Amino acid sequence: MTKTFRKDARNLAHALESFGDSRGPLRAALTQDSFAILALWRLRCAARRWRLPGVNHLLRRVQTVFFGIELGNDIALGRGVFFAHPVGTVVGGRARIGNRVCFMGSNTVGTARDEGWPVIGDDVVLGAGARVLGPVSVGERAVVGANAVVLSDVPADAVVVGIPARVVRERAGEGARIAAAR
Repeated sequence: MTKTFRKDARNLAHALESFGDSRGPLRAALTQDSFAILALWRLRCAARRWRLPGVNHLLRRVQTVFFGIELGNDIALGRGVFFAHPVGTVVGGRARIGNRVCFMGSNTVGTARDEGWPVIGDDVVLGAGARVLGPVSVGERAVVGANAVVLSDVPADAVVVGIPARVVRERAGEGARIAAAR
């Protein structure tokens, strides 16, 4: 479990670097709500695995009361997911969230029916109020604009805006440049 927390702290520090914040992993873990949210969620997963009655429910309530975020039981969160402003964020269903995804706040990711779930790739930025609904895929390094509603697949390195979301720009080649910088 401590190895998982260390990986989360390193990935969170890496995600913060893309926003011009060069904190180290320890400082990122101690100063960011995102780390506490991830730690609580990973403890919830462990409580379910170990079949500790009531612990998952209690930790879910703590998460909701202190951070205003609702993370479902069946979701998968990658390493270093960054919740810039967690209040009003809901991730439900069986959504799959990649590494270093940035939630800007008041986001909804999930599905109302059991016909599939959203899959969000690594290094995606979800603008404030963005919604990703239904069985869709958001490609790596994509940017979903504020208040956009994603109802269909988004290619990697694309920028989408609007209701319903549409591609306004594809950042061809930028993904290779970002990967090379790592």
